[in-house]
Amino acid sequence: MIFITAKFPVKPEHADDWPEISRSFTEACRAEEGCLWFDWSRSLDDPTEYVLVEAFRDEAAGAAHVQSDHFRQATASLPAYLSATPKIVNTTIDGTQWSELGEMAVEK
Repeated sequence: MIFITAKFPVKPEHADDWPEISRSFTEACRAEEGCLWFDWSRSLDDPTEYVLVEAFRDEAAGAAHVQSDHFRQATASLPAYLSATPKIVNTTIDGTQWSELGEMAVEK
């Protein structure tokens, strides 16, 4: 799978509204056939930073993602709400799902 984590530094005046600002992009990405997940979190240390964790089934799904109309629209419109260029880690790993963190196993 293609596994991506990106940090988005949002301008302070838009930080509380980022989930709504990015909603249509998020929903379109989640609807892509090859999208495994597309999840936002807000940093506990910096309330203006959002972290995106996304995964795509394979290279073809990743290519379809970056060639989509909603991706092109997002790259044109979302930077206006950012205070700096997002940072990204993009890698290919085996598997298509999350694994359990055995060191913190919860007995059921």
